[in-house]
Amino acid sequence: MKLLIVLALVASVYGLPQHEHHDHHEHHESTTFIPILKYDKQQGEDGSYKTIYQTGNNIVHEESGYLKEASEDHPNGILVQQGAYSYEAPNGEIIQVQYTADENGFRVESDSLPQPPAIPEAIQAGLKEIYKGIERREQEKRSNPNYAEDEAKRAELDYHGQYYHQ
Repeated sequence: MKLLIVLALVASVYGLPQHEHHDHHEHHESTTFIPILKYDKQQGEDGSYKTIYQTGNNIVHEESGYLKEASEDHPNGILVQQGAYSYEAPNGEIIQVQYTADENGFRVESDSLPQPPAIPEAIQAGLKEIYKGIERREQEKRSNPNYAEDEAKRAELDYHGQYYHQ
């Protein structure tokens, strides 16, 4: 009899509805329907494509892409993508962005992106000197047949905190 009671309790516990607790990741559903006003996708036989869509909340996106010929560095070819999108920010401003993705990476342009501050003149002058030094070393490498030997001496002196004088 005790076994029957225990089994009945276990069965009733398993029969209770299971509730998932979403402490940190609550799912909020939007009740606002946003229509797709325009959608067009064209796919070429060569892998090229062009996509355009526009939504009812002022999002517009256009993108095109094609496969660039294979090369020694990229034996499978390179997918080149170019596009632009715009949307309305919460403050009413229209944000416009243009982008390109290819063998040189992803590049984006927009007046809405933050711009870095100007490089101070003293730092710019220091960078100029560094580049001049690199240029001198490259020129010396091309014109001095003993460059490798001299460079090894420089490295040894640098290691010991000393300076190389010619």
